[in-house]
Amino acid sequence: MFRVANALLLSTLSAYSFASSDLASSTEIEKITVQSAATANNRPVGTFDSPVSNLEYDPRVDLQSRNMAEAQADVTIRGGIFENTGFRIGSATLYDPQTGHYFAEIPIAPEMLSKPQVFTGVDNALYGVNSSVGSIAYQWNTINSGGNVSAGAGNNGFKLFRLHSAYSTQLASNRSWTLGVEGEYSHSQSDGTIEFGDHDFDRASGRVQLASEHSQTDVFYGQQEKFFGWPNMYTPFNVNETEALKTKLFMINHTQQYTNDSHFEVTAYHRKHQDHYVFSRENPSMFEAFHETEVDAFALSGTHSVNSQFNVLYSAQAMADSIESTTLENNFTSRDYYKLSVIPEYTTSLDANQSLTARLGVAFDDTNRDDSHVSVIGDISWLTRGQGNSTRKFYLSYAEATQVAGYTAIGGSETGGLFRSNHDLKREVSKNIEVGMSLDALDWRFDSSLFYRFDNDLTDWTYSFDATSARAANAVDIDTLGFELFAIKSFGNADIVASYTYLDKSENYFDDTVDASFYALNYPPHRVTLGAVWHLHDSVVLRIDNEWRKQQENALRNGDDNALFTHLTATYTPSQLSGVNVVFAVDNLWNEKFEEVPGTPGRGEQYSITANYTW
Repeated sequence: MFRVANALLLSTLSAYSFASSDLASSTEIEKITVQSAATANNRPVGTFDSPVSNLEYDPRVDLQSRNMAEAQADVTIRGGIFENTGFRIGSATLYDPQTGHYFAEIPIAPEMLSKPQVFTGVDNALYGVNSSVGSIAYQWNTINSGGNVSAGAGNNGFKLFRLHSAYSTQLASNRSWTLGVEGEYSHSQSDGTIEFGDHDFDRASGRVQLASEHSQTDVFYGQQEKFFGWPNMYTPFNVNETEALKTKLFMINHTQQYTNDSHFEVTAYHRKHQDHYVFSRENPSMFEAFHETEVDAFALSGTHSVNSQFNVLYSAQAMADSIESTTLENNFTSRDYYKLSVIPEYTTSLDANQSLTARLGVAFDDTNRDDSHVSVIGDISWLTRGQGNSTRKFYLSYAEATQVAGYTAIGGSETGGLFRSNHDLKREVSKNIEVGMSLDALDWRFDSSLFYRFDNDLTDWTYSFDATSARAANAVDIDTLGFELFAIKSFGNADIVASYTYLDKSENYFDDTVDASFYALNYPPHRVTLGAVWHLHDSVVLRIDNEWRKQQENALRNGDDNALFTHLTATYTPSQLSGVNVVFAVDNLWNEKFEEVPGTPGRGEQYSITANYTW
């Protein structure tokens, strides 16, 4: 009772604006939008920040972590599973062919990227690649001169060091062009919030940027190395497991505007990922696995404006991957992927303040190992503009999206081992019907949507109490009914964001031996988020994120199906020291023991204090 009362009190007191960064001045306020900041905090408590930091409090996604989000992040959207969610940088979707557990291994400093956009429905079907439910998309930021250095410490032996610097200058030969360079190095380590939950992370990344008023070119390279442990990380056998990951990413990105309403973006990347998994840290020879994957991709997307009423939206990606593994059967070690989406868009004015927009197109997906698929994509929306630049929008949409299973699900042994594959897995097809409304005014916004999704031949990982394997890949047909509410309110120099999500599923595994699902049936029928910031004083800012959930019952889960998580920070910026602030932070304030993945222990509470200097 005391815990709940305190949570409600803090949430009420903290109904104020979000700053763009803990390193920013307390007078800088970033207005929240559905397309940008959806949480109060954008830096984690127990490590350095990454593109997925604090997504567990984002109302648009559900993040299921092992150890912590920055260690192993399974990002799900609208009741999908981790492999249904793609991560898009520029025009290209990043990919790991072994397993979607590594999709979020992105060695890019968050300062280099925009706030995440969450694509669902038509937008995901248009821009996502091998991600049937949703995509999280980032763009490359413009480089501005400046930097920061941070050092922190906390309980559980936590230590942090981070250095970021950027420089931009106009070209002497043509002052309409700017040349920028940016780099960062980050390190953190701790003993973990529970026993055998230690970590040791390093990341280094840098880019060069050439930009003008109508174009921007970025050349990027980054790598990160991560070691972390966690009991029952992937198996329910009460064993202390570990992973060591190394990710390298080289990417070139170019955007070009060629008329007022037309632009295109080209992205190419090479990604190399290594994984060393140890089943038992006390007895490594019992079972360990090595995987190395490589992915090369080229992507193009854009909008071509034919006239003021007619546009063509398009997106394409070609990708080739390969894997070397000590556990797969080496009969499925490479694959080529192709996707092309085209959606014509027509807008007509109903009167001076109202317009109707219709989009209808197709997407084509194919690989050299699987059947191809043509998907229908379309929506219609009615927009009304009111006084003070307020808007009201209603829409109806239908979208199909598809993907193929990763190598661990389809390329390993069907008869034994810790993780049993299924060679008969087919291409997954998702069909989404949705209606929604969005109200947008000067100081508030309200979004709501109702959707029904049909997932056919979805690849899930399941458990049978009579089996010796930790989990097995199985196909399942699932129908998902969902309802979402999302609200933002600004109070002058203050904002608050709140959400409610309802999900209901009906499933058919066509297999009576399935006793529990690790992912597809690991979802919250009810989930509430509440985030806020309070500027107590010119030098003191409080930020708070809360998440409450009622999780679907699961035979593997130990403990309650209810959970309340809180992430709270207090930032002190002394007026006497320019560019200096100190951040006191706590995550999992109530020391919630909820198992985000059934059978895997939840994270403990983490406190930290970090000193920052910004120039």
